[in-house]
Amino acid sequence: MSPRALEYSPADPKLALSHFRSILQFETDCSDVQADLADGTAEFVLLDVRGAARFAKGHVDGAICLHHRDLTEANLAKWPMDTVFVVYCAGPHCNGADKAAYNLSRLGRPVKIMLGGMTGWIDEGFELVSSKALQPA
Repeated sequence: MSPRALEYSPADPKLALSHFRSILQFETDCSDVQADLADGTAEFVLLDVRGAARFAKGHVDGAICLHHRDLTEANLAKWPMDTVFVVYCAGPHCNGADKAAYNLSRLGRPVKIMLGGMTGWIDEGFELVSSKALQPA
């Protein structure tokens, strides 16, 4: 009996390198976002794309509340076109971050998804803050 994990041979390392580099161009993780926010090296705008009520109950400190449906040219006009956005939603059971990334990409904006969203943030043991949600301009 052969191992299930090796039922399909691993990819050639050069192909794997290309594949995993591609994935990392689209995604980041909670730990890297938290570290960048903590040490002041965050060269991105962190968007909580869930909505005002959920944002007010708890969010990542430093995040801006902008629902994925509100990602329009008008609401993004205050940021230069080359601004990188990192988006998150509730977690793996939610596709709000995917919708936000789609909308930002459609508008020609660079974007990454923070894997795990709120669920991942909490699982990592990072703190949340509560506040009044910021509304789109």
